[in-house]
Amino acid sequence: MLAAGLVFWQSFNSTLGKEPVRKIVVWQDEALNEPARSALLESNGAVKVKDLSLINASVVLLPDKAAEQALIQHPGILRIDDDVIVEALAQTLPWGVDRVDADLVWPTGNNADPIKVAVIDTGIAKAHPDLVANLKGGVNTINLVKSSDDDNGHGSHVAGTIGALNNTVGVVGVGPLVNLYAVKVLNRNGSGFLSDVIEGIQWSVTNGMQVTNMSLGTSSDVQSFHDAVIAANNAGLVQVAAAGNSGGAVSFPAGYAEVIAVSATDSNNALASFSSRGPEVDLAAPGVSILSTYKGTGYKTLSGTSMASPHVAGSAALVLNTAVGAYDANANGLWDPAEVQKKLQDRATDLGNVGFDNLYGWGLVNAFNAVQP
Repeated sequence: MLAAGLVFWQSFNSTLGKEPVRKIVVWQDEALNEPARSALLESNGAVKVKDLSLINASVVLLPDKAAEQALIQHPGILRIDDDVIVEALAQTLPWGVDRVDADLVWPTGNNADPIKVAVIDTGIAKAHPDLVANLKGGVNTINLVKSSDDDNGHGSHVAGTIGALNNTVGVVGVGPLVNLYAVKVLNRNGSGFLSDVIEGIQWSVTNGMQVTNMSLGTSSDVQSFHDAVIAANNAGLVQVAAAGNSGGAVSFPAGYAEVIAVSATDSNNALASFSSRGPEVDLAAPGVSILSTYKGTGYKTLSGTSMASPHVAGSAALVLNTAVGAYDANANGLWDPAEVQKKLQDRATDLGNVGFDNLYGWGLVNAFNAVQP
């Protein structure tokens, strides 16, 4: 009877050009029994849809505002709430990914698949729905028999900016179909021995990685570190690193010539106050209030040159997925690290002083420009 009456009521109001208004009527405790509640609703032209016993309420359809005003005056009613529309939370395009114009690349069919990018960091969350499909393997150099799962969150945040899936939830990365590899060299506190980092670089070379992101650093220029970076460069690995967050000199490995050093900018394209700067800076990228994936299945907003570096690493992966063309300086038909860096720099959006400067390097990385012939 209720369903039939509801259909009739809706049809009747439709013919009058009225749309029923759906409300949540919250009753005063024990003020009215069920028959009295029904009678009150009916006398004011309301049709009950269902009861919500958890909050002592009823969902009703009201013919107009006057009916609502009449009901709210009754002492048996505590209040009347709007039955608002609730929607699934859609995927967010992080402002940094948007700013580097990565989203303009994807419609061309370039999603960075099957470029291999190693995230040399605290690991990557193995069960994260925005990462799991792109996560192809990894290693824990702190303890080779343990997992490369992320127990800190930093590495997962970096990984999301590089390659979170372009699905219907969470966020999307610069290269949404890139092959991610978790190279866990830092512990749950976000720190670790240099030797574990060097072993991570070694693993990346041995296992055919094409890009490494190192959102880590030290103020110490250790020759063994530089030797590892040189060896990886000679093996054809594009290495990207965070410039540092001291506001002063660029840290290492970003300070080495073989590594693309990345400073951080805010949403106004201004250098972040914390960002390290100096002649070693090659490129700038968004690094303030960056939303990305986190440990477990979470998401978090973080700031730092650690957040800027993966924008460039993801852009490098997109470049590697194109023909080398006129940038083939040694005519070997393949992208070499220096060639990738040169194209990223040439196609960057100039910021600060015209041309190169110590704050932004050659400018803000622009993925779309960089993949053009």
